[in-house]
Amino acid sequence: MTTTDTVNRLQAALERGAAVRPKVGGFPYLAESLRQAGVTHCRMAVPAGAFLYLTRHGNVVVQGEPLVAGFAAAPRFDEAALIAALRTDQAGESTFPEFVRGCWDAGILWYEVDTTERTCTYYGADGESYTEDYPPVALP
Repeated sequence: MTTTDTVNRLQAALERGAAVRPKVGGFPYLAESLRQAGVTHCRMAVPAGAFLYLTRHGNVVVQGEPLVAGFAAAPRFDEAALIAALRTDQAGESTFPEFVRGCWDAGILWYEVDTTERTCTYYGADGESYTEDYPPVALP
């Protein structure tokens, strides 16, 4: 598989996941679309807005909109604030950029989705972490 094929496969999986996910509780649908396309892990560097997708076909980096430029103090890890951001997102009450901002405000510097284990782990600057499982789903 060529690099272009790998990128196209990832783009198609992201588009499919976005198309089938319900407004409430939609993340597992996106994650399942990625898993079916061969993505094993997705890592996001929150302040940089950058994703790394590890796939069985090759790895892909996607640069999003950074949250900070230049020097910035890393917020302290706040598990309660992270859980609040997660629940707001899971209820369909935030956009993805708002969710990412909520992660940053809660002191999350990066997170990793493991599509095999169906987990998402959020990390703070001093080694703190919080992990949530997400349910298996069937895509339409």
